[in-house]
Formats: sequence, structure tokens, C-alpha cells
Amino acid sequence: MKRFVFWHIFVAALLMASNSRAQSLKDLLNKENIEKVVNAVTGKSTASMEGTWIYTGSAIEFESDNLLQKAGGSVAAGAAESKLNEQLAKVGIKEGQMSFTFNADSTFTAKVGAKSIKGTYSYDTSTQHVNLKFMKLIPLSAKVNCTSANMDLLFNSDKLLKLITLISSKSNNTTLKTIGSLANSYDGMMLGFALKKE
Repeated sequence: MKRFVFWHIFVAALLMASNSRAQSLKDLLNKENIEKVVNAVTGKSTASMEGTWIYTGSAIEFESDNLLQKAGGSVAAGAAESKLNEQLAKVGIKEGQMSFTFNADSTFTAKVGAKSIKGTYSYDTSTQHVNLKFMKLIPLSAKVNCTSANMDLLFNSDKLLKLITLISSKSNNTTLKTIGSLANSYDGMMLGFALKKE
């Protein structure tokens, strides 16, 4: 059984190398790529959420490859991601200006500019979902795609709109409506934040 799993991981690593055009064997076997392969093969994240994560851009994920194809493929996903980046920037969520800090005691802090909000979280490794509770009142659930260096926090569109309204001091109805209509135009799409570990 171990040999079977090893070959699956090895083949997935080779496929990733051809897709990412790794420059050397060292690039192929770096920790980040190995974690991605293990995550893809097992369907579970092996990395910890603990630490400070800095916003690098928007993240979009379709709930299935079939939905991605219906939406027009990677071109549509790229256009949707660009539009989401644009709308998030309008409410003050720009690269390097937002962060999430997850502590070992199940507390976290979300910070946008000078504004910060504290809460608690619980992470279920079997479902790869985190439950965030802001100010002990407002619960939000997000899907987590995590490696040791990068993490995507992905929300259903209505949950993302609640979060943006909560953490952004510049949120306005026009921007929120635009993000909502973007999500509604692609049924089965999750929206969120791409983060890099500090």
C-alpha cells in the first residue's frame, strides 16, 4: 500500500513539474511543491494555519471542474479574479494591507490598515474548513487550502460580503453589490483571499 501511495505522489509531482515548468529537480522537490502534491493526492492539508498571513490577492475556486468548464474555463476564472481584486481594492483591501494572525490558543486577529478585529477559530482537518467567530458573535465558515507558505481562505459569496462589511471601514453598497453579482453570475464559485505566510 505504501508503495502504491508513493507512486501516486511521484506521478503527481512529475505532472506538477511539467505544469509549473520547474527549472531543476531542487525546484520540483521543494517543501511547497511536495505539500501541494500530498494535499492533492490525499485531499487533506498537511500544514498548520498558525502564524501571520498577509493578503496577496483574491482567490477563487469552483466547487467542481464541471462548474469551471460551464463558466468558460480558466479565462473566466481569471477575469472573475481580476474583477474581485478591483472591487476589494475599492474597500481598502489591497496587497500587503490586510492580514490574519492565527494563534495556537484558537484566537485570531484580522487586520485591514489600522482597523483590527479579534475572534476565535476552530479548524476541522477532515473537511478543511475553519469556523471563524468575530467578536464572539458573528460566525463565518471558510474552506482552507493551506501549505506552509500559502493559504487561501474561501467563502460562499454571502459570507464574504459579511466579512468585507465587518473588517473594512470603506465598504459601500455599490462595491458590495458588484461583488455579490460577480458571485451570483458563477453559481458554485467560492471567493476569498490568497494569503502568504509572513
